Amino acid sequence: MTAVVETQVQYNSTYMMSSTEAYMTQEDDWDRDLLLDPAWEKQQRKTFTAWCNSHLRKAGTQIDNIEEDFRNGLKLMLLLEVISGERLPKPDKGKMRFHKIANVNKALDYICSKGVKLVSIGAEEIVDGNLKMTLGMIWTIILRFAIQDISVEETSAKEGLLLWCQRKTAPYRNVNVQNFHISWKDGLALCALIHRHRPDLIDYSKLRKDDPIGNLNTAFEVAEKYLDIPKMLDAEDIVNTPKPDEKAIMTYVSCFYHAFAGAEQAETAANRICKVLAVNQENERLMEEYEKLASELLEWIRRTIPWLENRLAEQTMRAMQQKLEDFRDYRRVHKPPRVQEKCQLEINFNTLQTKLRLSNRPAFMPSEGKMVSDIANAWKGLEQVEKGYEEWLLTEIRRLERVDHLAEKFKQKCALHEAWTTGKEHLLSQKDYETASLMEIRALMRKHEAFESDLAAHQDRVEQIAAIAQELNELDYHDAATVNSRCQGICDQWDNLGTLTQKRRDALERVEKLWETIDQLYLEFAKRAAPFNNWMDGAMEDLQDMFIVHSIEEIQSLITAHDQFKATLPEGDKERMAIMGIQNEIMKIAQTYGIKLAGVNPYTVLSPQDITNKWEAVKQLVPLRDQMLQEEVARQQANERLRRSFAAQANIIGPWIQTKMEEIGHVSVDIAGSLEEQMNNLKTYEQNIINYKSNMDKLEGDHQLIQEALIFDNKHTNYTMEHIRVGWEQLLTTIARTINEVENQILTRDAKGISQEQLNEFRASFNHFDRKRNGMMDPDDFRACLISMGYDLGEVEFARIMTLVDPNNTGVVTFQAFIDFMTRETAETDTAEQVMASFKILASDKPYITLEELRRELPPEQAEYCISRMTKYIGHDGTPGALDYISFSSALYGESDL
Repeated sequence: MTAVVETQVQYNSTYMMSSTEAYMTQEDDWDRDLLLDPAWEKQQRKTFTAWCNSHLRKAGTQIDNIEEDFRNGLKLMLLLEVISGERLPKPDKGKMRFHKIANVNKALDYICSKGVKLVSIGAEEIVDGNLKMTLGMIWTIILRFAIQDISVEETSAKEGLLLWCQRKTAPYRNVNVQNFHISWKDGLALCALIHRHRPDLIDYSKLRKDDPIGNLNTAFEVAEKYLDIPKMLDAEDIVNTPKPDEKAIMTYVSCFYHAFAGAEQAETAANRICKVLAVNQENERLMEEYEKLASELLEWIRRTIPWLENRLAEQTMRAMQQKLEDFRDYRRVHKPPRVQEKCQLEINFNTLQTKLRLSNRPAFMPSEGKMVSDIANAWKGLEQVEKGYEEWLLTEIRRLERVDHLAEKFKQKCALHEAWTTGKEHLLSQKDYETASLMEIRALMRKHEAFESDLAAHQDRVEQIAAIAQELNELDYHDAATVNSRCQGICDQWDNLGTLTQKRRDALERVEKLWETIDQLYLEFAKRAAPFNNWMDGAMEDLQDMFIVHSIEEIQSLITAHDQFKATLPEGDKERMAIMGIQNEIMKIAQTYGIKLAGVNPYTVLSPQDITNKWEAVKQLVPLRDQMLQEEVARQQANERLRRSFAAQANIIGPWIQTKMEEIGHVSVDIAGSLEEQMNNLKTYEQNIINYKSNMDKLEGDHQLIQEALIFDNKHTNYTMEHIRVGWEQLLTTIARTINEVENQILTRDAKGISQEQLNEFRASFNHFDRKRNGMMDPDDFRACLISMGYDLGEVEFARIMTLVDPNNTGVVTFQAFIDFMTRETAETDTAEQVMASFKILASDKPYITLEELRRELPPEQAEYCISRMTKYIGHDGTPGALDYISFSSALYGESDL
């Protein structure tokens, strides 16, 4: 008796060990605890008996006592033949014990031949009617033929069956399947399984959790009546047992799995369709996002170009400088985000095309006018207009600066001239000579000669005024009408003065013979004082003359001229002393001979005091001019420092950008490392570029200071801010585009199963024939590359391949297109035929599908997506509301109906 107990204990711990189902050993602990539990034995006896009879009925027989009816081995062999569909060796017909043992051994040998290892289960125990051994043997058969092949998401049989139950019952209230014992005690899990697949058999909403026996019996009766699953359990035994037997529950539940196996095929088809629809929906979202971004960018370019094309000049320097500041804001604030949008748009387009290729979808064709090339052309047009606008702004500011300078100079010279001419016409029109004495006539004659000398000296100023007016007209001065009017008035007055002067001279000459010689000293004073006074007027005018310079050399030229003028002052002072000497001589003669002077020189309005005062004024203006010139020297030196500061940075940043561009190019063609290593290198470059942005910001600041100082040239560098900006934008675009290309290569490699070695081989071949080293091959180089890789190409075949790798007929083959071609035939992607076959399963082999079938088998979002896009089925065999899933499947892949 002790030996029997030990054998039974060994059976319960290791009575079976499948080579493929390791989970069996995990059940030993609690099985051992229930070894002597009558409820456990009763549940297994009833369940296993019912399970055996569900198969033996097909052979027209059954068993009543599981440990007795298998003792001769005949029904055991019959059971194995029914459930396996295979023939076992012919059984022995004798009734002796050794005949029975032989038959049972044939059954056990067949079980072992199916990969099941039986431990401590021998034919003798079965022939002797050992219940524990018999139940263990039947459980082994159930595991091998009813449960082992169940697999959900590559899980083991037991876990797969549990996962299947969890998924099917997840939506139901009060159901939480976690195991094959306690989770089934209230009967709701069994009812939920039935309702999920056959909602017409059970009204789940009327079930109550507090009625476990009623729920269990409902499930047992419905399963037996409608699903051909025999009643294998007792409701009372399950409810009244603290922990129902797991093997009994698993056996019974596996019958439901096999009963509903057809529904699993539909679920698999639905999952495939959901996956395809999800890809399509994501692609459509990306297409809509691309269209939206492209429209917004093109609209911004469309709005911006007219603003940049508006070349309506302002009338004032301040207004034009505001335009320049607005342009700087556009460059610093408004344009950079658009540069990033343009780059991101190209990246999104490339990524979308890659996803479409990998999912076997047709290439994305944006709306008319929204291709990447269209955006690039629009952007190019924007930059051309932008460059012209900046050049126009700077030219206009230079023009206004010159115009303001000339306008102020015009006003100053006009004021001096008009002040000089005041009253001159009246004096020339007088006929005082008709009543004058001889002395007075001679005085008038000399006075007129002095005036003519003065008039001739002012001729140069009138010509300067006319020349300035002409230049202002040529520079399109906004108040040119006023300038022209004033200039015309001065010229007309000048002509009139000339006419009046000539008339007065003629009159004086006619009476000159009647008068005595005029005092020579007064005349000499007048003749020398007038030119000297004119010289001083010119000196004062030059000393107060405004100037505009743009370099140290120009201001040095003005300083040299000023120094030359100061060198003439001693000579001027000598002339002044000589003129004053003439006046002193007049005073001496008058005193000597008692002549009573009239108090003024009859030949000139200039007095000695006038000469003295004006000389003092000239001497005072000299140091003021010195100060102005030195201040301008300081300003030009500051401008020079700005030039040098900008040049020092630009001469570093420009080559740095070029170097980074070359390094990025080397990374993109380097085949020494993996794509991930290339990506890491590119990310490092990208971070370095981001960190370098502060240098660009500082350079932009210096450039703004240069423009505010109206500096228009810089001999210390060949780099302009425009060159640096363009290089910087190209660098940002290149690193982003290169990273995107590597990402797409990784995506292609992973999706198509390309090894790193294959990818390196492709890259080496591509680089060898990329003779221009620009990341593209000419068609001839591409042909040579294919031939080197073993392709035998005729003209027709090569033309066909070119349509694949260069669909837009650009005349070049990119590395991405090359990779796509080399891996095209190895890609494992879904096809229109596969999707069509999945829909056919959901539609139960009908050529159409109904709304109810779509909403029952697919998640709500995917179901409505299909309904909104499927066309009405036009066949005669369709039901009302039937939809055409065949044309829909073809449309997903851009194909005509198959």
